[in-house]
Amino acid sequence: MREILTSADLIQASGGDPQIVWAAQGFAPGVRAWYDGDAVAVASPGLSRRDRLAVAGPVSTVARLAAGILAEVGPTFRPFGAEDLVRGLVERVPGLKFGAAFGWMERRTSATHQARPAAPPHARQRTQDGSGGDLVSGGGPTWLDGDAGVEELLTEASPSSYAWPGRGGVRRWAGVTGDGGELLSIAADAWSAPEVGFLAGVATLPVARGKGLSRQVCGFVTAELLKRHGRVALMVDGINAPAIGLYRTLGYTYRNVAAAHL
Repeated sequence: MREILTSADLIQASGGDPQIVWAAQGFAPGVRAWYDGDAVAVASPGLSRRDRLAVAGPVSTVARLAAGILAEVGPTFRPFGAEDLVRGLVERVPGLKFGAAFGWMERRTSATHQARPAAPPHARQRTQDGSGGDLVSGGGPTWLDGDAGVEELLTEASPSSYAWPGRGGVRRWAGVTGDGGELLSIAADAWSAPEVGFLAGVATLPVARGKGLSRQVCGFVTAELLKRHGRVALMVDGINAPAIGLYRTLGYTYRNVAAAHL
């Protein structure tokens, strides 16, 4: 196997594979990449809460490459890639166990899909809360000035979120607020690479769900990341049909991916 040292060489070796390019994080400190024939792999520490080994290529060659890399970088790195490829690696790499299957969704600036536009910033939307009273969304979607209130919202609405304030790779938060300035729905720019923006940390308070607020904030962050990076991606639970449906309306396409571990 041979090591890759630049983003340009990695893009060429991988054919611009978005998962491989994203994993490299612009060759952030600690990131390393290799190729062997048509197989490419990127070891990226602490990427979306995991030491990940993103892989792509023919399964037989990737298995040889991954085995050599894991022996060098250590057992904390988890192979990640197309589901059929990861399942093939589990059959070929000694000690490798299948972890989980999930979804990778992405959209490019040039996508022909015309998603319905998100509500404009500061648009007022009257909805009903759980008690029958009016819940007014009066501020957003927009980037938040800091992360005040984000941790409290996540604790109530999405405690299993990978993105949290202060966590490495989490850059900024966007949100929709109510009339009193309280956060109702949020999403984060987290673990974005120069070539691929990344959407994470999507959460909406239970009393505000079903009102289209997640679509507003995700549409806003998607548009912002597309302007900055030209491509945006996210990961989603494969059985979360409502979330997948929402992202599809924003122009994202879905593919099955999986992870394994030693």
